[in-house]
Amino acid sequence: MQRHADSTQAGDGPEAEQDEGPLLAQQTSFRTGLCSARCGLALVLHVSLFMAYALRVGLSIAIVAMTNSSSPHGSAGITPNGSHRGFARGAPVYNWSAETQGIVLSSFFYGYGLTQALGGYCSGRVGGKHVLGSGLLLTSVLTLLVPQAADLGVSFLIGLQVLLGLAEGVIFPAQYTLWAKWAPPLERSRLMNIADAGCTFGTFCALLVAGIICQSLGWPFVFYIFGGVGCAWCLCWFLLVYEDPAHHPWISAGEREYIVLSLAHQGSSHGRSLPLVAMAKSLPLWAIAIACFCTDWLFYMLLTSMPTFMSDVLHFDLTENGLLSALPYVGNGLGHILAGLLADFLLARRVFGTAAVRKLFSALGMLLPAVCLVAVPYIGCSSTAAVVLLTLALTIISMTGAGININHIDIAPRIPRLAGGMPSSYLQPSTCLA
Repeated sequence: MQRHADSTQAGDGPEAEQDEGPLLAQQTSFRTGLCSARCGLALVLHVSLFMAYALRVGLSIAIVAMTNSSSPHGSAGITPNGSHRGFARGAPVYNWSAETQGIVLSSFFYGYGLTQALGGYCSGRVGGKHVLGSGLLLTSVLTLLVPQAADLGVSFLIGLQVLLGLAEGVIFPAQYTLWAKWAPPLERSRLMNIADAGCTFGTFCALLVAGIICQSLGWPFVFYIFGGVGCAWCLCWFLLVYEDPAHHPWISAGEREYIVLSLAHQGSSHGRSLPLVAMAKSLPLWAIAIACFCTDWLFYMLLTSMPTFMSDVLHFDLTENGLLSALPYVGNGLGHILAGLLADFLLARRVFGTAAVRKLFSALGMLLPAVCLVAVPYIGCSSTAAVVLLTLALTIISMTGAGININHIDIAPRIPRLAGGMPSSYLQPSTCLA
């Protein structure tokens, strides 16, 4: 992962400098803290990813209320189309098997993997701002249609979930395109991890609030409320975000110069050409892809399956389910921020080189959560121990945010939009809730 592959041949570039010290080519002393435009971008991206993940996980908690397993009436009162009106204040409840629920929850990822690389390439052509904003807006609009799709039948809901995945698949590659133009190397870990923490805080709030909404208003309002708020936020996105420092109307001249000088070594964009053959032969890129696949397998498996696990295995009610399913994501969000700060501190003080920091955080962020997850089946029926282990797993896995999750920008800063879109989500776990 330590090789510098930002040109057409993997392994080209000053790899010795990469290993020995920070990435920053020209040191400056310019800092503006929370008042900087780049920090403002991190906060706006934090909220945008907060919304993206709230929209994504709403179904994970709502499906507990949508299906007969959560109904106090069991399978009684089922209408010919497989639903009845006796639960969650008149909201329909569907007679879906555990296997059907697994297909519904995993169908999002069938679409999500298809637009990763395409979204990255389009971000390079038309800009990360427009691609990310359009993807988030389309995701919000489609979320409003989930109750109608479920009422039409499970096939329509699966199809809509695939479309949601297609729309949301462009968001992360577009984010990487923006950071390639905005994030100085010595601030890259903390800026990107502040933004990425929005994913986990969005998951936390969505799981917590969705359970309350299901109990008080009925599960359809989960999608109406989340989708409506997402549409409103998209307006703020298009008004607040600028593609690069040169186009930002309020950035100071000092900050603009600092960012431009710190990124000068990575060159200009590659335009229409892509070094596909060199990328296919790049061992660092394959290492990132495999590591991202393994990490995302664990993360998304828990993201989609944890509420059902809490309900069917640990026997929590709907309100407890939402709270305890959300708890591990508090640790994950805080872990993202702390890992980013620590990684940049180690780089700035030259305690470790870039390659060592990425390897260390990646290894710890993958190995320790795996140990926690393997221990879950051996703890018996202790719900407290299960929640503690799940919380530890999702807290520690956040260390990969300062490792493999941004390593493609280290090795390929001129083409992060494609390299960042390739690895993480082509194959996601097909969740079976048997």
